[in-house]
Amino acid sequence: MAIERKFFRLPAGHSFLFGLRGTGKSTWLHSALPNAVWVDFLSPAQQRLYAARPERLRELVAANPGAEDVVIDEVQRVPELLTVVHQLIERPKCPRFVLTGSSSRKLKRAGVDLLAGRATLRLMHPFMAAELGPRFSLDAALEVGLLPIVWDARDPADTLSSYVGLYVQQEVQTEGLVRNTGAFHRFLEAISFAHGAILNVSEVARECAVSRKTVEGYVEIVEDLLLAFRVPVFTKRAKRQMAAHPRFFFADAGIFRSLRPAGPLDRPEEAGGAALEGLVAQHLSAWLGYSRSSASLYYWRTRAGSEVDFVVYGKDEFWALEVKSSRRVRPADVRHLKRFREDYPQARLRLAYGGDERLEIDGILCLPAEALLREIMPGWPLP
Repeated sequence: MAIERKFFRLPAGHSFLFGLRGTGKSTWLHSALPNAVWVDFLSPAQQRLYAARPERLRELVAANPGAEDVVIDEVQRVPELLTVVHQLIERPKCPRFVLTGSSSRKLKRAGVDLLAGRATLRLMHPFMAAELGPRFSLDAALEVGLLPIVWDARDPADTLSSYVGLYVQQEVQTEGLVRNTGAFHRFLEAISFAHGAILNVSEVARECAVSRKTVEGYVEIVEDLLLAFRVPVFTKRAKRQMAAHPRFFFADAGIFRSLRPAGPLDRPEEAGGAALEGLVAQHLSAWLGYSRSSASLYYWRTRAGSEVDFVVYGKDEFWALEVKSSRRVRPADVRHLKRFREDYPQARLRLAYGGDERLEIDGILCLPAEALLREIMPGWPLP
């Protein structure tokens, strides 16, 4: 797995490192911390040992007095171990602990000690275009996504097709997160049509033939598993009546394409447009996370129907971005950005589209989506 250009950086102190399965957390840590002491709970034997005797960790640390780092991989599988970690980090000359996981749900459900704020939370994202450099292909990213485990596979499409099934089996069924896995599979298919759209829980519930409360629980599960995230509406000093519900995105465009069924009545541009918006969303989310920015990601939608796909707002950032998958830009494509400018003249406005030329329409810079994605990296200034 190619991890040499990951923009992710560990904090100096103890940390939780979470990330979607297949983002390369363990591979990156093996490279970054080659001398670390490892406890790997993907090993059933180690999981059984530490589940039976969590204090074994104390003995492991005592037997490695020169170790600077201790990595506990997939810590959510033995959440009781965090109590021992907490005791150890209170001691002088304690090694740095890095606790990885692909879900925080089991930790939350167990009500275990999350180290009382003594460990920094970090998130590892799928590849960014700038991390891949010349290896990046927009067309490939839209089809199979940017998960390292998929991108670096010999057959990315085949690997992706089995990814979600394995994920549900290993993370959902094995951990007992849902009682009815059939209903959960139907939920994943139904909510794939909400990717990039405003989340209507009641509509998804009708499609799955389950209750609204059940769907709300399923949405929380996919978020806790880092399979998806929601983007809230931007309402700061709003001058119009605004939408109330967030937009929903899968964490990787490939996961969305794998889950969304296709048939003769589906237009390719529908899924393609949603995939491009999702790809931009995951890049912006990774950029904000890796940059340690105080800004947050939003979208803007009025009840009258005006909508801008993304708004980044923070102490030093205020800009709005519209995403179009079409190869050509028409003046009508910037009308919602112009309405946003009426309410927020301080914001910088951009449009990303599927063409190849940089254009300016009504004072709004229109950029090729692929070029824009290649530029996004920590410290990146909006072009």
